[in-house]
Amino acid sequence: MNALRLLWLFFRIGVMGELAYRVNFAIQLLQSLLQLGTALAAVAVVFSYTDTLGGWRADEILALVGVYLLVGGVIGLVIQPSMEAFIESVRDGTLDFALTKPEDAQLLVSVQSVEIWQLIDIVLGIGVLVVALARLGEGVGPLQAAAFAGMLLAGCAIVYSFWLILATLSFWFVRVENILVIFQSMYEAGRWPVSIYPGWLRFGLTFLVPVAFATTVPAQALTGRLNAETLLGALALAIALLALSRLFWRVGIRHYSGASA
Repeated sequence: MNALRLLWLFFRIGVMGELAYRVNFAIQLLQSLLQLGTALAAVAVVFSYTDTLGGWRADEILALVGVYLLVGGVIGLVIQPSMEAFIESVRDGTLDFALTKPEDAQLLVSVQSVEIWQLIDIVLGIGVLVVALARLGEGVGPLQAAAFAGMLLAGCAIVYSFWLILATLSFWFVRVENILVIFQSMYEAGRWPVSIYPGWLRFGLTFLVPVAFATTVPAQALTGRLNAETLLGALALAIALLALSRLFWRVGIRHYSGASA
């Protein structure tokens, strides 16, 4: 509950800060609409030449685009800005303020910055998902909905853990932002099913940079493509990465000198 309470607190702070610059809303809306338009145009072009892509139909790819936008919105809403602020606080020594507070420092740095206009991507993603399900003409049963919710949470947990591990490298290295840019570039591949990529790239998008678990796997759950092995594997990976990122965070904190060093 502390996590939700702190997230709500920082969200309100973000709202107060962003409302002073309302033109940012228009800019973000334009960027989000352009991103959505580009993704939908790419799907339309591909399926003007074929009926399936890697075994996926057009409406199933549309559901994947919805998941891509939704998870991307979550990343842009709190994960990315908070990790970037964390890296900067290590560099300038202001991480001391989080470490001296009574709340868990990892929790504080994980929700410390909220970009509220990224909610636009989340809303657009949900809208695309609704349209995709309507076009598929298939009702989502309770088990299918539960599997989708579980895989969406697992995917977000995996992405968060991955970002935290990369950001924690800032205790030892200076230019960690360059590594984060690589993830952002790789995430663009998540708008398509990972099954369409060559084996080496599919492996990289699944296990090295976990894009598949963030986008393809939740979409598989929503469209009835998910098997029990993948579901259990995603849950196990989420738990393992959460534990590993926590351990790595603790190791990094022991190497932090503080502003007075």
